[in-house]
Amino acid sequence: MDETVVMQIIADQLHISADSLREETSFADSLDVFQIISALEEAYDIEFENDEAENMKTIGDALDYIRRVVEK
Repeated sequence: MDETVVMQIIADQLHISADSLREETSFADSLDVFQIISALEEAYDIEFENDEAENMKTIGDALDYIRRVVEK
């Protein structure tokens, strides 16, 4: 998994520069999270578990989940 790709997907969804994102960056609201999760699921051909999605608060949370799922 390439973290820069994940950051770019998130930046595209938030309509901001990927350079402004850090792992500790929080998602603004649940709509942002939903859009980001949908884009990441499509990009990595994965499905986020509901519990994981509900608890996802930062970019680092998203990266950790993708690492766990993709590296299985």
